[in-house]
Amino acid sequence: MRKRRAHAEEENPDRWVVSYADFITLLFAFFTAMYAISRVDTGKLQMFAGSMRTAFRSASVQTTPVIEGIVPIPQDTLRLEKEASRVIAALKMPEDISVRQEARGVIISIGDNALFDVGQATVKESSVSALSAIASVITRVPNQVVVEGHTDNVPVGVSGKSARPQYTTNWELSTARATSVLQYFLGNYSLPAERFSASGYAEFRPVASNATPQGRTRNRRVDIVLLSAAVPESAQKGEVRKPQFQKPGIQQPNLQQPNLQQMDRQVR
Repeated sequence: MRKRRAHAEEENPDRWVVSYADFITLLFAFFTAMYAISRVDTGKLQMFAGSMRTAFRSASVQTTPVIEGIVPIPQDTLRLEKEASRVIAALKMPEDISVRQEARGVIISIGDNALFDVGQATVKESSVSALSAIASVITRVPNQVVVEGHTDNVPVGVSGKSARPQYTTNWELSTARATSVLQYFLGNYSLPAERFSASGYAEFRPVASNATPQGRTRNRRVDIVLLSAAVPESAQKGEVRKPQFQKPGIQQPNLQQPNLQQMDRQVR
């Protein structure tokens, strides 16, 4: 026969406290979750749901930010940036051309040395391959295109390389360079002109500090902006819509001729 233990194991009378503590913890978690659910902001919940649908490519929902000031990046913009980066990387010109993404769309930035001579706005023949690659990207998408010219803060002609500068200010030079690139696209490729616009910003939209030569080199550039919003189908086909002017919400004055007889009676 087996030998019985001499001393039986003593039971712990406080063992119930462990189960009780677990039960209280579960109750606390349950009521905390119920309180959180009861205070849901329906507005923020709808914004969150809209953003999630947009992220999963739901065409019926517009881009809605979950957090104010932060807008989700459309998938079309991500694909466009990837395609532009692939085409530009094939040129093997990392110091002259770069691709970046902003809230307004994809920006292909070309240094002025790759496009123009000092102080000039005529497109060089050596830049044909780069512009052709960019044009191939533009032809694949229906997006609106903005060509922007930028300079550094050095006045035109100060470098001494151009004895008689054709342009007297950086405003003129930046605008002329943007227009020159735009005209090159329209003159050499079958691109609808209504998709394009040009602007010059001189030195007032830098991407680097103008205090160093490297920064000034980065600021002298032409940005080709592929906007996120696509052009309407009528613009793609070359149709021009008549402008529709909305009347402002200001009451127009009554220009009717006064009643002279009533005025005469009032005076009498």
